Amino acid sequence: MSQVSAVALRELHRILGQLAELRGRLERGPKQIAAHAASVAKLQAQLDVAIDAVKQTKMLADRKQLDLKSAEAKIADWKVKLNSASSNKEYQAFVEQIAAAEMATSVLSDEILETFERVDENTRIVKECERVLAAGKAEFDKVKQHIEATAGTLRAEVTRLETELADAEGKLPAEFKTDYQRVVRNKGALGLAPVDEDVCTGCGQKITLNMSNQLLTSQSVFCKSCGCLLYLPER
Repeated sequence: MSQVSAVALRELHRILGQLAELRGRLERGPKQIAAHAASVAKLQAQLDVAIDAVKQTKMLADRKQLDLKSAEAKIADWKVKLNSASSNKEYQAFVEQIAAAEMATSVLSDEILETFERVDENTRIVKECERVLAAGKAEFDKVKQHIEATAGTLRAEVTRLETELADAEGKLPAEFKTDYQRVVRNKGALGLAPVDEDVCTGCGQKITLNMSNQLLTSQSVFCKSCGCLLYLPER
């Protein structure tokens, strides 16, 4: 069984953990930007729908106003003809037509008022959508600028730690490197775990007395439950 000091393993675990955290931040950056961009696109789509609703409602109001003018013209025409009716029957027919048309125009006038109220409400919604979209764009720009500004620093730190890791790994015993590389390749920083009161902190399982003794003599020990490379914490 190969020997490796707890100090070396603690250092390796520290570097691997920091690298994993930094690489994770670098990977999350573009995803965060994409998520905010999708949110802005959704807000833009909501604004487009609201603007179209205003447009359609105004067109409806215009059509109803044209219908009202047409109906009022007919009523005016029938009132002229009413005065020149040639018989009582014809006169009564005009009276009934005028009454029905005036009732219809009254209903139409109410509908026009309701439509204008809908125009006002839809316009309010547009303004609110514009406000929310502006806030979303501002947040997107803020997040994007922050991520892009810190990406260079993160990459430089990753490069520094990769060099540090290579130096630390280069000092490992040759007979130990294969097992170490296998664990790190499969589990990364999670492949190493300190032992706390004879318990593997990787899985929470208690190690044997023999394994504990092996750790005390700087022998390489792997958890029988989770396969983590174990080491003693700093005292």
